[in-house]
Amino acid sequence: MDFGTRLFRTALLGLAGNRAARALSQKYGLKLGASRFVAGETMDDAIAQAKRLNAAGITVTLDYLGESIGSMEEAAESEQAYHALLASIHREGIQGNVSLKPTQFGLAIDRDGCRSGIRSVVKEAARLGLFVRLDMEDSPWTEATINLVRELHAEGCCNVGTVIQAYLYRSELDIHQLTAEGINLRLVKGAYKEPRKLAFDSKRVVDANFRRLIAARLDSRVYTAIATHDEAIIRYTKSYARTRGIPRTAFEFQMLYGIRTPLQLALAKEGYTVRSYVPFGRSWYPYFVRRLAERPANLTFIMRSIFTRK
Repeated sequence: MDFGTRLFRTALLGLAGNRAARALSQKYGLKLGASRFVAGETMDDAIAQAKRLNAAGITVTLDYLGESIGSMEEAAESEQAYHALLASIHREGIQGNVSLKPTQFGLAIDRDGCRSGIRSVVKEAARLGLFVRLDMEDSPWTEATINLVRELHAEGCCNVGTVIQAYLYRSELDIHQLTAEGINLRLVKGAYKEPRKLAFDSKRVVDANFRRLIAARLDSRVYTAIATHDEAIIRYTKSYARTRGIPRTAFEFQMLYGIRTPLQLALAKEGYTVRSYVPFGRSWYPYFVRRLAERPANLTFIMRSIFTRK
């Protein structure tokens, strides 16, 4: 990653946690291009988009946006929202599951309360035959998130998994441990601002580690989601699976709502399971800024939309 790109990414990720910028974004709503990456502010918006994607052969994971809440009252609201979302997915026959962020359930405030709220959602999902993904946030929460998933599995909640980020040094060891326990994982490159003492900052090195993690998981046959828009990584995954005789039922590709949609459709037509990560809700600002930071071309799209508005 060159200096200019690193500076651009750092500046944008700094805005993700800026309260004033977040408040301004909520005042103006999903305007100026954000709706490309966020399905809407309500559950009905998200369900409508999920149906559209399902009709095109793409399954979904629905994410009610929110992170780093300020009280356990807010955590309780998130828990209620996810129960409503699970009920809607089941009622509407949506081909999909849900993703949630542990800090949205109070991980930074009350870990026991967080565990209780997430357990409630996971158990309800299990009753409905659905899966829950605990999204991985930045490094202060990596260990706690992994431990939470392991604890739930030990309790018999096998319909829950988490995410491993290839840019962290620790990820290869985490993969080894979680694979041994049969835990469903999503593999990603990583989208947070992390210190060099914890994470690789070279795209070449991150890509190489991503490939190693993918290979290890595919060889294990434990179900794995490869979340990427990088066509080189996708080609590698397809080739590795084909060469090693790994069935397509052992893995899926995941991509973000609104990004590389033609590629998602093409992979689905080839017979691969493709899952679109569909976020919604009023707390969309941090998610939106991270999408801009990941790829400068996304900012170009947003600026174009601003200046072409009527």
